Amino acid sequence: MSNSLEDLAGHYRDIINGLGEDTSREGLMDTPKRAAKAMQFLTNGYQQDLGELVNNAVFESSMDEMVMIQDIELYSMCEHHMLPFIGKCHIAYMPQGKVLGLSKFARIVDMYARRLQIQENLTREIAEAIESVTGAKGVAVVIEAQHMCMMMRGVEKQNSRMKTSVMLGQFRKSQATRTEFLQLLSHRD
Repeated sequence: MSNSLEDLAGHYRDIINGLGEDTSREGLMDTPKRAAKAMQFLTNGYQQDLGELVNNAVFESSMDEMVMIQDIELYSMCEHHMLPFIGKCHIAYMPQGKVLGLSKFARIVDMYARRLQIQENLTREIAEAIESVTGAKGVAVVIEAQHMCMMMRGVEKQNSRMKTSVMLGQFRKSQATRTEFLQLLSHRD
């Protein structure tokens, strides 16, 4: 274990003991280390860089019509309670001479989702990243997610879902472009 993993595991041990549990009992002996590893994985977006992630997977193309990628799964952690929020991200963009490799959209979503987040900021960060790497005429991102901080604690509303959207460029300027995107999104299989 690296020092940072050791340190993080020690903090988890303190938290578990602070809750009145005994970290020396069989079921909890390895929990601090496992929890530390899990948290490092769930927040590994901090160790990623957009340029390295995209890795030159931007290709010349004459395509200038809307490209849409739907239902990209996302798992993130609420920065207020450090509880998960889980959902889907839908992305559309209007290329302007360059298209992005398909898998890179999911990788961009993961990079920003695997940080302590609020959904509103996550939506904007994804949209701005795609605009930045593609130079697109427009980018639209919609995220719909369920938040454990609202389902497991507080108001305990099990069926609540939050939707956020960010429209950049043509999606913001043109009502017709925005409407086309939203209609395509609403006619899912």
